[in-house]
Amino acid sequence: MNTIDIYCVNSGEKRIYPLGVTLMEIKDDFKVKLNNPIIGALVNNKVKELSFVFVKNKKVEFIDYSHPDGLRLYVRSLFFILYAAVREIFPQVKLKMMHGISRGYYCELAGLERPVNAKDITAIKREMQKLVEKDIPFEKIGLPTEEAVEICNNQNLRYKAKLFSQQGAMFSYLYFMGEKANYFYGHQVPSTGYVQVYDLVPYYDGLLLRIPNPKKFTELQPYSKHDKLFGIFQEHKDWAEILNVPNVANLNENTLNGLSGDIMKISEALHEKKIAEIANLINDCRDKVKIVLIAGPSASGKTTFSKRLMVQLAVNGLKPIMISLDDYFVDREKTLKDENGEFDFEAIEAIDVDAFNQQLNQLLKGETIELPKFNFALGQKLPSGKKLQLGPGSILIVEGIHGMNPGLIPHIKPENTFKIFL
Repeated sequence: MNTIDIYCVNSGEKRIYPLGVTLMEIKDDFKVKLNNPIIGALVNNKVKELSFVFVKNKKVEFIDYSHPDGLRLYVRSLFFILYAAVREIFPQVKLKMMHGISRGYYCELAGLERPVNAKDITAIKREMQKLVEKDIPFEKIGLPTEEAVEICNNQNLRYKAKLFSQQGAMFSYLYFMGEKANYFYGHQVPSTGYVQVYDLVPYYDGLLLRIPNPKKFTELQPYSKHDKLFGIFQEHKDWAEILNVPNVANLNENTLNGLSGDIMKISEALHEKKIAEIANLINDCRDKVKIVLIAGPSASGKTTFSKRLMVQLAVNGLKPIMISLDDYFVDREKTLKDENGEFDFEAIEAIDVDAFNQQLNQLLKGETIELPKFNFALGQKLPSGKKLQLGPGSILIVEGIHGMNPGLIPHIKPENTFKIFL
């Protein structure tokens, strides 16, 4: 009989098993003890479901809900249960999983033709609980693509049907939960019975799917309303409708029809229009606002946005001058380290706040300063040779990850600043 070697990272053991054994069949044999039930594994560092079949020697690390990939498995399965419950209660309604917000996921019921109410949510939750109690397996089945497309269309998953038909493959995979089929671009837990902790609550015009706290799985993540962030998500939704790309299937379709250039041009125009509107808002309070703070996560486009905003402010007759907080990093040996021993460049302590505020105060007094330039290769802040002075009509643009941190400019009055988050 053919055998294979499997090494378990959790226990540090290697064992021999027959060819074709599954993760589900071996998980108890290694006697792995995790804080929560095992719901998947990393096989040679790739996420796999417990139904995964071994045909070669492998390294295995079992994971539970507290692992980032384990939480993703859990959330995807929760999406499927929610979809099945909505389809059972409202057969003609399309569930739209819109975006993550407030440590949960905002959903809409398209086609309901009225606001979601407490009675609707109670009915959906009751149906979800029935599905969980039945402990229905999630099965991944390969089908001819034509058949997968037909199933998706029959279950009102028209965008996913389009995606399957666009990929050009003879076979496609769908997940089944009883008679319900769907696909969520990733693996699932073994069965509905693994999904015990969740909640649904009304949220703006739809509902919020609440998920567990990975550090304490018996508790749900706290949530609250985020009016500004939600407003931006709604604006994004409107933009996608204007561009006729509310989903990837439409984007593919438009690209195949030669319309990608038009989509990019309109996207650029919408972005430029938004920047012009912001520049007008800043101009309306130019007598008070002296500093524009632009914040956002890494790679959100802060520098590009700042340069474009400077152009629009100049159109309004202002004289914008940009400073990057990246040039005010403390020297490398003074940078704090995180729990993994890596330099924490995203902590406010990574910025030389005192030096920044000293130069900021000098500028606001009309004095001339020499801007620093941080040399990332050397890990040092060096003189740049670039002199700076604010004159009549000047406005300072400060961009950096900590642009909105209250500890950045503690002595500047709020009415003298305009804050933008990307």
